[in-house]
Amino acid sequence: MSDDPIKVSDETCVGCQLCVKACPFNAISMDDKLAVIDLTQCTLCGACVPACKFDAITMRESTKAAADFSAYKDVWVFAEQDDGVIQSVTYELLGEGRQLADDLGMQLCAILLGSGMEAQAQDLIARGAEKVYLVDQPELTYFQDEPYAAVISELVLRHQPNVLLCGATTVGRSVVSRVAIATGAGLTADCTGLAIDPDTKDLLQTRPAFGGNIMATIQSPHTRPQMATVRHKVFKEAEPDSARTGEVLLQEIDKALLASRTKRLSFVPEEDNIVNIAEADYVIGGGRGMGSPEHFDILHELAEVLGGGVSASRAAVDANWIAYSHQVGQTGKTVCPKIYIACGISGQIQHLAGMSSSDVIIAINKDPDAPIFSVATVGIVGDVFEIVPRLTAELRKVLGK
Repeated sequence: MSDDPIKVSDETCVGCQLCVKACPFNAISMDDKLAVIDLTQCTLCGACVPACKFDAITMRESTKAAADFSAYKDVWVFAEQDDGVIQSVTYELLGEGRQLADDLGMQLCAILLGSGMEAQAQDLIARGAEKVYLVDQPELTYFQDEPYAAVISELVLRHQPNVLLCGATTVGRSVVSRVAIATGAGLTADCTGLAIDPDTKDLLQTRPAFGGNIMATIQSPHTRPQMATVRHKVFKEAEPDSARTGEVLLQEIDKALLASRTKRLSFVPEEDNIVNIAEADYVIGGGRGMGSPEHFDILHELAEVLGGGVSASRAAVDANWIAYSHQVGQTGKTVCPKIYIACGISGQIQHLAGMSSSDVIIAINKDPDAPIFSVATVGIVGDVFEIVPRLTAELRKVLGK
């Protein structure tokens, strides 16, 4: 038992059960008034140690030797592109990556895969990248998991970046997990905050945990590169500056890395005549208070007048009132519009995680105690079915629509 990484002293444990309450993983139980830790459930988070007022729980410090990461340099951003168009999440990562690189005293670099992408590489330099590692091959014209992951993994092993950031998009999530496995690196998903520890110089990766009820800060001190996916619209885009200069480094790769077991036959975009909520300046959100899918029609009318998009809480999506592509929150999209109008949304923390960074939040709810009002810029207590149509009609007059 002395080799266990965490243990309970049967001499000092009094059976107070404070550690049981403190354990977020239900790994501690009581056996005849003695705390017992299930090591198959314990994650060694250490929450129980300070909770014990009798110093009955001890954790053995790691004896793992510190690895030498002196060869790992620079902050890399995966430049996601779709049909040759750089996605805006890339510019957000370049903006945040600039601060991280400055704090580390390293360079900010981008990695770009595609075909005929030289002009886009210059765009990345204008947004702050000092180097762009470009892999230009016809087989990389469209995103495919296997070749993209294989090429990025090869470049990571070849150049040894210290930090690698990707957007928490369908593409980013798909490719970066494969890269993490191939390179043996740590990966934190869906980050909403990034910083550099001033003492260790490790990347501090903050993300919601336990259903969005707490914020966890994660480090990867034993592996490199430090990898994270970051939610869209969390950071501001890096501003373009055509005067910036940098290097475009064309990378030669083994053709075997381009092999894929799948082939793209065609692409059918989602049929939706409403603006993409992730890019919209005005977003109208509907929640459980809308009552039925038919009632979302008044939200679409308001969105049409404003030239915005319609979003929904998870409750509305789970009820099949609207498609998942409209969901905003911890398990949906993150939006950052100029104005977010929350209609019949109570404001659970999971939903707030996806829209609380909006410039202006207008909440309409008949419950004066709804949590949404705690983050709202303007709160309207009333019936959404009366207020929204009147608001739409008034905006039509004002905007001449």
